[in-house]
Amino acid sequence: MALCLGHPRHGYYMKQDPFGAQGDFTTAPEISQIFGELIGLWAASVWQMMGEPRSIRLVELGPGRGTLMQDMLRAARALPGFREALSVHLVETSPVLRERQRATLAASGAAPHWHERIEGALEGPAIVVANEFLDALPLDQFVRTPEGWRERLVGLDQNGALTFGLAQYAPSPTDLGPARDQHLKVPKSATADFGAGEGWGEGSFDAASASPTKAASVSNPSDPSSGPAGHLLPQGREEDAAPAGSVFEQPLAALEAVSAVARHVAAGGGAGLFIDYGPAHSGFGDTLQALKRHAFVDVLAEPGDADLTVHVDFARMAQAGLAAGGAAHGPVTQRDFLLALGLRQRLEALSRRATPEQAASLARGVQRLIATGPTAMGELFKVLAVGDPTLPLLPGFDLHRLPEQS
Repeated sequence: MALCLGHPRHGYYMKQDPFGAQGDFTTAPEISQIFGELIGLWAASVWQMMGEPRSIRLVELGPGRGTLMQDMLRAARALPGFREALSVHLVETSPVLRERQRATLAASGAAPHWHERIEGALEGPAIVVANEFLDALPLDQFVRTPEGWRERLVGLDQNGALTFGLAQYAPSPTDLGPARDQHLKVPKSATADFGAGEGWGEGSFDAASASPTKAASVSNPSDPSSGPAGHLLPQGREEDAAPAGSVFEQPLAALEAVSAVARHVAAGGGAGLFIDYGPAHSGFGDTLQALKRHAFVDVLAEPGDADLTVHVDFARMAQAGLAAGGAAHGPVTQRDFLLALGLRQRLEALSRRATPEQAASLARGVQRLIATGPTAMGELFKVLAVGDPTLPLLPGFDLHRLPEQS
C-alpha cells in the first residue's frame, strides 16, 4: 500500500492530482466551502481556549489541493488576532500536490511551509487538522485460520499476476516494548459493522479459503518471528473470539500519527482534529479498497493508478491519543460535529446572498455532508480530537466518552 501510493516515480499520489469530479474521488472540502469554514472557526475557538498565544502553527496533514486550508484561512479572519498569530504548515510528500497547494493558497496571503514528516511540522503551540489522511496510511492484515493467525501477503501467482496469500508460519508474539504495547488493543467482538458507501470497497477477498502462495516466501520458514508485524496479533480471549476467516487489521502508521500529534499538543499546547471514515468501535474485518474514477476496482489490478484506502478504527485512534498523554474528544459522527459548529446557520447566511441556483447548490452540498445512513458521509465519517489535557471540552463534542475514558 505504501509503495503503490508513495513510490517516488510511480506512486499514485506522487504523479497526479486525483481529487474532484475529474479525478478518482471527492472529499468534503471539494463538496462545500462551509466544511472548511467551520473547521477554520473550530481552530480559532481552540486558539481562544489556549489563551490566544501570539504565535501558533496551523498544520494540515495531507492537504490535497489546499482547498480546506484556503477555506480555513478565510474563516480565520473572523476572529481578530488569530489570522495574524498563525503560520501555515503543510505535511505533503507529493511534488504534484505541493504545486497545486501553492497555487490555491497564493491569494490567501499565507506563506506555507512544507514538511515531509509530521514531526517536522510540530513546534510550539499547534492546531493540527487531518481530513481523510489516516485512511491512506498503510497497515498490516492477519487472517485467522484453523492453524492460527497468518499474515496476509501479496505475491505472484503462476501466471505472474499479483495475488493475495497467507504466510505459511505463524508470526512470533515478539515484544517491542511498552510504547508499542499501548497500540495492541484488539476488538472484543468477532465482526465489525462495516458498511458499503463513500470511501468503502466491496471487500470480496475470501480470507477463509485463501491458501499460501509465493507471497509466503517473504517470511523465513526457519524463523517464525520474521514476519514484519508478528508481534501484533490478538491474544487470549480476543483471539478465541475470532472465527476462521476473520481479518485483523493493525494500523500502526495511523496509530503513530495520532500519537505524535497527541504527544506534541499535550506538551506544547493545542489540539489535533482527525476526520475520516470508519467505525467508532473496533472489530474484525477487511477494509482495504481501491477507487478509480469514483468507482471501486480490484485492489491489485492497477497498482499506482488507483487510490488505496482503509477504514479508520476510531476507538483505537482515541486509545493511542490517550496513551500518548493527550485528552481524547469523541469520536462523534461528522453530522453531529458539523451541526454543533453551526452548519445550518452558515448555510442560511450564505444562501441569503446567493442566487437561487447557488443556494440550491449549497444546500445539496450540505445535505451530502450530513446525510444519515451507514453508507452516507454524515454517519460513516467520524470526528476525533486529541488535545492538551488542560483545555476544556473542545467545540463540536459533547460529554460522550469511550469506555476507556469513563
